[in-house]
Amino acid sequence: MLEKLTDRIYFLPGEKKTDRPYLYYINGDTMSLAIDAGNSKRHVEKFYHELEERGFRKPDYTVITHWHWDHTFGMHAVAGKTIASVLTNQKLREVQNWEWTKQKMREREESGEDIAFCNQCILCEYENLKDIVVVPAEIEVKEKTAIDLGGIHCVLEPHDSTHSRDSLFLYIPEEKVLVVGDSDCEDYYGDGKYDQERLKNLTAYIEKFDFSTYVIGHDVPRSRKEATDFLKSQMELLE
Repeated sequence: MLEKLTDRIYFLPGEKKTDRPYLYYINGDTMSLAIDAGNSKRHVEKFYHELEERGFRKPDYTVITHWHWDHTFGMHAVAGKTIASVLTNQKLREVQNWEWTKQKMREREESGEDIAFCNQCILCEYENLKDIVVVPAEIEVKEKTAIDLGGIHCVLEPHDSTHSRDSLFLYIPEEKVLVVGDSDCEDYYGDGKYDQERLKNLTAYIEKFDFSTYVIGHDVPRSRKEATDFLKSQMELLE
């Protein structure tokens, strides 16, 4: 069920079984915008059904926070235009060439190109691996970019993170909301641990924003204090 964050922002909670992330909807006066495309066509359809139940239109834009499958495999099924960073699109074009059989998935896992957790969740989400469709975004963001939805603005900015080098952050100044996706998590495609320098840089980047609500990919939104306390606690563990 769709939940309300502010008068302008709503979200569909994630689902742990198949690692579905939280999907967000920003309702402007003239246009609307979704954050992340989910992990399948079925995920998108569930999101749109909930929007329709609330009387909301489908999004004009869908912004992708990073390339990982759970945030992107629904891109081919979304309404409107998709937006991602240049680095995200580079990775998605690479993933477009992957073959989706259990054997190929095992091979990518063994080579380190993909990871076991993702493969396990993909097999739960997809009864038929042939249903997987990977596409790049239609619009690429190279630098800080603002979108006026009417009465509310979304500022997009690509920036490195501890989770993935292609992270795209989204700031909503009228609501003092900062969307970070999975950016403050460890890099599971690396050694599964935090890199101290990347974490230090990420913390400094996040703290420069004037936000009161911190939106993450796989859990409920946090307060500024909760977010900064978490980042500081992870840094202390590395010292």
